[in-house]
Amino acid sequence: MTTHARRASVPRHIPAGASASGDGIVVGAGPVTIDVYVDFLCPFCRRFEETAGPTLHAMVNDGLATVVYHPMAFLDELSANVYSSRASASSGCAADGGAFVEYAEALFANQPPEGGPGLTDDELTEIGRLVGLDGPAFGRCVHAHAYLGWAAYVAGHRDDNPRKARSRVRADPWCHERGLPIMAYSPIKQGG
Repeated sequence: MTTHARRASVPRHIPAGASASGDGIVVGAGPVTIDVYVDFLCPFCRRFEETAGPTLHAMVNDGLATVVYHPMAFLDELSANVYSSRASASSGCAADGGAFVEYAEALFANQPPEGGPGLTDDELTEIGRLVGLDGPAFGRCVHAHAYLGWAAYVAGHRDDNPRKARSRVRADPWCHERGLPIMAYSPIKQGG
């Protein structure tokens, strides 16, 4: 008997600016594509954004790179309200409003601690308002959890997800270019 793994199909509803595969948000149009995998509840991802984010943004602004952000939801179990998935989904709403990068930075700046309840939908909406997403469409999108299906697709919760195997994501944060790791944040200081 032969069994075939079911492939996860692209959700019908994906955010503006999504990659061709639907599993990330494309920022920039440079010749080199850098894939960045983050979870908005991950403290190491926040540190990565604080340290590597300015370099990635400069590369995009200078036309040197395209960055594809993959907002993962690895840490749902570390919040009482599936915060990682809801934050990932709300970042899709921000992409629709043309403010994915600004919103992602604000999510990291307002990151709740692991093990707590995570931010509420009202708080996620307020963060959007602070970065210019002040129209009613963003709030409706966040409160409706419009991109939860997309967030699950990006995270590749299923073991048979071909994107997860292809990208060889072993941790978050994780970056690669053409499938080869180029940087991963390590909290361990070298030589000290």
